[in-house]
Amino acid sequence: MLESILRFAIKRNILVLVMVLAIAGLGLWNFTKLPIDAVPDITNVQVMINTEAPGYTPLEVEQRVTFPLENALAGLPGLVNTRSVSRYGLSQVIAIFADNTDVYFARQLVNERLSSARSELPINLLPELGPIATGLGEIFMFTVDAVPGAKNPDGSDITPIDLRTVHDWTIRPQLMRVPGVVEVNPIGGYEREILVAFKPEKLLAYNLTSADVVDAIGQNNQNQGTGFIEKSGAQWLIRVPGQVAGLTEITNLPIKTIDGSAVFIKDVATISDGKGLRTGAATQNGREVVMSTVFMLIGENSRTVAQGVGEKLKEINGSLPEGIVAKAVYDRTKLVDKTLNTVQTNLLEGAILVIVVLFILLGNFRAAFLTALVIPFAMLMTITGMVHTRVSANLMSLGALDFGLLVDGTIIIVENCLRRLSMRGDTPLSLKARLEIVFTATREVIRPALFGVFIITVVYLPIFALEGVEGKMFHPMALTVVIALLCSMALSITFVPAMIALLFKKPIKEKPNHIMLGLSRIYKPVLSLALKGRWAVVLIACLLVTFFGYQATRLGSEFAPNLDEGDIAMHALRIPGTSLSQAIELQKVLEEKITQMPEVERVFAKIGTADVATDAVPPSVADNFIILKPREQWPNPDKSKAQIVEELAALVKPIPGNRYEFLQPIQMRFNELLAGVRAELAIKVFGDDFETLAALGKEIESAIGNVDGIADLMVEQTSGLPMLEIVPNTEKISQFGISKAHIQSQLATALGGTIAGKYYQGDIRSNIVVRLEEQQRNNVQEIGYLPINLPNGRAVPLQELATIKLTNGASQINRENAKRRIVVTTNVRGRDLGSFVGDIQTIIEDKVTIPAGYWIEYGGTYQKLQSASERLSVVVPVTLLMIIGLLILALNSLKDAAIIFTGVPLALTGGIAALLLRDIPFSISAAVGFIALSGIAILNGLVMVSFIRELRSSGMGLNQAITEGALTRLRPVITTALVASLGFIPMALNTGIGSEVQRPLATVVIGGIISSTLLTLFVIPALYRLLHNEKESILTESETLEQHDVN
Repeated sequence: MLESILRFAIKRNILVLVMVLAIAGLGLWNFTKLPIDAVPDITNVQVMINTEAPGYTPLEVEQRVTFPLENALAGLPGLVNTRSVSRYGLSQVIAIFADNTDVYFARQLVNERLSSARSELPINLLPELGPIATGLGEIFMFTVDAVPGAKNPDGSDITPIDLRTVHDWTIRPQLMRVPGVVEVNPIGGYEREILVAFKPEKLLAYNLTSADVVDAIGQNNQNQGTGFIEKSGAQWLIRVPGQVAGLTEITNLPIKTIDGSAVFIKDVATISDGKGLRTGAATQNGREVVMSTVFMLIGENSRTVAQGVGEKLKEINGSLPEGIVAKAVYDRTKLVDKTLNTVQTNLLEGAILVIVVLFILLGNFRAAFLTALVIPFAMLMTITGMVHTRVSANLMSLGALDFGLLVDGTIIIVENCLRRLSMRGDTPLSLKARLEIVFTATREVIRPALFGVFIITVVYLPIFALEGVEGKMFHPMALTVVIALLCSMALSITFVPAMIALLFKKPIKEKPNHIMLGLSRIYKPVLSLALKGRWAVVLIACLLVTFFGYQATRLGSEFAPNLDEGDIAMHALRIPGTSLSQAIELQKVLEEKITQMPEVERVFAKIGTADVATDAVPPSVADNFIILKPREQWPNPDKSKAQIVEELAALVKPIPGNRYEFLQPIQMRFNELLAGVRAELAIKVFGDDFETLAALGKEIESAIGNVDGIADLMVEQTSGLPMLEIVPNTEKISQFGISKAHIQSQLATALGGTIAGKYYQGDIRSNIVVRLEEQQRNNVQEIGYLPINLPNGRAVPLQELATIKLTNGASQINRENAKRRIVVTTNVRGRDLGSFVGDIQTIIEDKVTIPAGYWIEYGGTYQKLQSASERLSVVVPVTLLMIIGLLILALNSLKDAAIIFTGVPLALTGGIAALLLRDIPFSISAAVGFIALSGIAILNGLVMVSFIRELRSSGMGLNQAITEGALTRLRPVITTALVASLGFIPMALNTGIGSEVQRPLATVVIGGIISSTLLTLFVIPALYRLLHNEKESILTESETLEQHDVN
């Protein structure tokens, strides 16, 4: 069949060329549809359930809300695990499903269980599903701020309430309509509410209660339709309007009539534009602002959505009230473009280097041009494949593409055709004869060339065995390389022979290539020496493999190199119980310090929990985003990111009341997706008793505090939340004939506020809230004098009925898989993750005693490194065995298969040596490099051994066949090695955004190709001479395959 394809391609060369051009055109069209991103979407399938429980303590939230919800979710199909956090007034449960679960199906399952669980929850608590997005969906952030000195049209200052109102009712509705946006989540400012602040003394004077005020507003703020009547052939609707149209109308609502005169709301309360109680705030460069995060729908393309949001925001700015500006502060598009730029540079420089080498070593312009043409055509075909397999162009998917590999098969074919045609000298050939030579020359090498490329494709199969997050990260890489190699394979059996037949019409004079001549002169005597001292050569090779095999055990390990995003995320943690206003003041001081750094462009922060609680954190926690200026604007552009972080840490350390963790925006979310914590390593301690867990956490913290490379070591704060407890005295309340609920409801209205109705103003709707005025609410001394109304119309001060005391309680309770846990988190700096965790595990085993019923788990990126390593350690050996089987099948000789396979360990030695030289730890990225290397090493060995077998089958002696075969294959072996390694050089040396992810892979391949080329040129001939003797009969590869066909 292969020969039929070759004959067709050579005879119908114009048709083949037209078909290839048509496919390339399709590739160009698909390029416009190719989604572009920074990194693959590693989002797991998760459903978030948020339940607001105003007034409930963390322990009550866990007991009454979180626990029933976790129980309800148990046993759901596809559920992998659950995580939850119970905080003051909020329960958040996250259900994580298997990757093959459809997110909408998962949400439907959760919704069904929630409807049955609602009966278990306290009355009026409604669990809500979070947005159909995850942490990595935070693709765009913007602030809404007032221009300095700007005023409202009525001359008043623009307040945080105005900013929030503009965001909620002008900006958010428009952004929600941008395709791919699932949530626009604001934090900061104040939600506008109409505050009816009652005066307890006035209520006492009129013998009224706060409940009477709530009822009065509720009863007098409704519109009512009462049907319709028909009159003179028309239909008249009957309406009884009662809704208040202005604040003055609320003040004039009657509450009660005493002796014929009405008591109005204005007699017992003041009405004003109030501020809603808030759980979070936002700051930028030391000023309080309104900030909003745009979430992308799961599965959408971050670059497209972020661009759409950015353009829409510019458009919205034109319609905002004068003096109010919405400004983008974080845009994922910038990171995507920077990483894309890195990938483009690598691919372009790689392609140029490959083409230059082809021109130099092939010594024929047309031959080099034809080989180089395969690169754009294969790439365009690959783009079509990527679009149809739904792989986005990103750092990982394009990270392992090497144009040198794509042209390996083509080089072998073109070089052989060139050699064969030049052997015919100056005699002009007839078209038939020339086509026949091209056919014969291609047939000679097509099988080993195709087989080699096929093996490179096969070695990528282990990557498809990776699952979970690591699978999502590396599958696109393997898929893209496999598609590209299959495309180049298809081109080398159709397009390449057709083009040779088209381009080489005149007699070919192979000009002496001085580089190749020089290399041949050096190679020939060294080869004869290697053949004479073959035992020594093999022994040296074995020693090298053993030495570097031992060195490999000393390489550090990490899951994947951290992508330098160019920005810094700083987690500021304050004392539990810090109020929001205090946290804002601390934040302003912090931001003033940070903006003093000349490299910092701006700093903004989210404090506490946003409207939609995607981050369930208390006001004592702030996420700071530090955006750096472009490097060229730094005083010292050569300063490293690590140095900036160190300087930043030193700068902010003296500020009292703060502790810090330094990460990057995406990395922080990435870690959170993996383990539910934001640090690189999470030591999770599971158990039941809160105090025991806290003690174990402290013990672990002190035990590992001195480990080399430890940074941002922290035990999760679970206690220290100050609570003002008002405990009713049962004896006293029974004397007055009231219940605890009676006191609780009056205090809930006075201190927390009760919503009495809605106030409508165009699209804007605000709650009408009845509570004490702010000053009275915050006066702890006065709370004891608050009158509690009795059923007989009298009132008693609160302190007569209850004791008021300040206590400390749990600040938050974390659970995982329905078990309480506490987490010790740490990041690592200046060393690899694998050995770092190894040290920590040893210390914990030696120094920390874990009681019965308690256990420790290690989470974070380390967990992924472990699971990926375990999987690869099984799949890679299986793949290598498969390759040996394929080689035996193709060559029909165990000896020759073993000779070729020795290329793998020697190629790996070069890869290990390169990692050691550059001080790069082993990572899954480097593992992909080693996988690619195995294929390249086998390709070179296969080409040489196949040629030696061909020569021997034509009757040549063993020594002469080895020497002749090695010398003849010198050019293709050197060319393929050079183009494959040069294609990766830009990746190994690039320092752009995202280059750190590709660096280990490129380093391994370059080092390995150097060692594997030396092996192919010296060790393979020596081994071949050792294992074969003169009298053996050899079947050529084509004869072997023909024999198979006959059988």
